[in-house]
Amino acid sequence: MPLLPAIERSAAGLFANQSGLAHLAEGAVIAADEHAQFLSDGCLWVAENGSTISGFLAATELAGSFHIREVSVALGAQGQGLGRALIETALCSAQERGFAAATLTTFRNVPWNAPFYARLGFRALEQAELTPALAAILAEELAHGMPQGSRCAMFYPLG
Repeated sequence: MPLLPAIERSAAGLFANQSGLAHLAEGAVIAADEHAQFLSDGCLWVAENGSTISGFLAATELAGSFHIREVSVALGAQGQGLGRALIETALCSAQERGFAAATLTTFRNVPWNAPFYARLGFRALEQAELTPALAAILAEELAHGMPQGSRCAMFYPLG
């Protein structure tokens, strides 16, 4: 658990050169005790690169869907398929657990965000398709300084 916040911080380093998003490189990360809760709930996966933990995916149940809260891969381990493997593993687990869909929120136009998830089969939801829970997450993200229109919710059908 103590390694995961540093992995998220490393992954956030990609935002340092993104216009309007540089503050995310130094922003808050998920605390180790919150990761412990994800693990206790059976919703935390880690990726190893050799003998080093280099990535993680944390998820939760949100309004009946499997909601991916965070996917992070350390900068030095990116581009090796670890993020894709984490997502595929988590989606298989979600399907086995009986979830009908997976959701997440992400940046609409950052190449390693929505376009990446779209390549994996996620679809951006229109405003009218948002559940109240997803709409609330997007509103909270906006209230915490995310640029207007920069975020979207995405959906992946399971089963």
